[in-house]
Amino acid sequence: MDVELSSLHWVYLAFIVFILALLIKRRDTTMICVAGILALALIATESLNDSVSGIFNSFTYATKELIGTIFIISIIVSMSRVMIRTGINEIMVRPLTGFMRTPALAFWGIGIIMMVASWFFWPSPGVALIGAVLLPAAVRVGLPALGAAMAMNLFGHGIALSGDYIIQGAPKLTADAAGLPVSEVMEASVPLVIVMGAVTTVLAFWFMHRDRRKGTWKDGLVEGGQSALSADAGSISLPLRVKQWAAIVIPILFLLDVVAMFAYDLQGGDATALIGGTAVLILVVLALLAHRNQGLEEMTSYLVEGFQFGFKIFGPVIPIAAFFYLGDSAFTQLLGDNLPAGSHGIVNDLGVALANAVPVNGVVGSITLTVTGAITGLDGSGFSGISLAGSVASMFATAIGSGAATLTALGQVAAIWVGGGTLIPWALIPAAAICGVSPFELARRNLKPVLIGLGVTTIVAMFLV
Repeated sequence: MDVELSSLHWVYLAFIVFILALLIKRRDTTMICVAGILALALIATESLNDSVSGIFNSFTYATKELIGTIFIISIIVSMSRVMIRTGINEIMVRPLTGFMRTPALAFWGIGIIMMVASWFFWPSPGVALIGAVLLPAAVRVGLPALGAAMAMNLFGHGIALSGDYIIQGAPKLTADAAGLPVSEVMEASVPLVIVMGAVTTVLAFWFMHRDRRKGTWKDGLVEGGQSALSADAGSISLPLRVKQWAAIVIPILFLLDVVAMFAYDLQGGDATALIGGTAVLILVVLALLAHRNQGLEEMTSYLVEGFQFGFKIFGPVIPIAAFFYLGDSAFTQLLGDNLPAGSHGIVNDLGVALANAVPVNGVVGSITLTVTGAITGLDGSGFSGISLAGSVASMFATAIGSGAATLTALGQVAAIWVGGGTLIPWALIPAAAICGVSPFELARRNLKPVLIGLGVTTIVAMFLV
């Protein structure tokens, strides 16, 4: 049933356009999202008191929706800190470095190892966890430090983070914004992540090989060597036998988690809880082993470090997510039943109106979601914009009548690849710093492969919608 668009719909749409314009100019959108929440609340409640309260309540709502994701990231970072400082990470990945005998094996080896590590630890902790050990091994066999940074970037911040199949932070955000189950978005993302990953990494390796052969390759090295991410690696003394056992047991525990996910059909929050609980137990044991009598206090310090990282990363996401949640079910929960009769939420209503106004199809929808996802990633945070990608995907899917999960996954892939750490220089700092290369040179090397990959992936999505 058609719903007549009200002033709420037009204000919401105007703020979305404004937010996109700011993202294109690489400006922050937090203040605009707060203004959007206030404007919607004023129109809906016609009460200044309720509108001001609505800002805080929307933040609370968004935090409740995101808290599981924030916690799992924080806990895993806490665990990775103690693993780095005890040197357990070095022993854990050392056997893998023996397979790196040529530059090609080093590129693909470091990339695949980074991808697997990023599924469990997320890319930024993964860089710190394995980069300091894998980089020297790769350089010894002739792979440039910039090539190693590309591999870590594309496989970790690109393939692993855009799918995020273990921790499930990214698909949770996009699925919630689109009003879909997390499992549907994850399933729809599989072919897109495979195509995007294959095209991008193959092209990146081929461009690197071609330029090195032609003599046009630039290493992009900067002074200062490796980053502070690995500066305190191995700074806490542990008996070698203890570190060896820990390096064996920790991967086994996470492997058992994966087995349990399949055996008990754990997805979304349940899967995240299992990983998070395992990480906390590992953190407890390692803190006690490493610090003995000071283990109680030091574990708290590790948790504080992890939560500082988590809220630093997700702080900008909360107000942005709060605004976009108002486009769906959060509106009636926070601002009352003030939408027009028969409304199914602001975003869905706009989708119906769009279907009646312009010819919308899978081709237009796919291109729009890729562009929207890429634009939202221009602020250097792939997560701050994927809620918008989910909302836009829901709008277009409503207009088309199908393809909600595919369009949502496409927007997620585009946003993460652009903003999650493969193209925006200030989002590339972890991988670039640990490899001692310029983040701007790394972004330049990634640009062509990623853009071509996005184009091919968009074409594939057109046939899947």
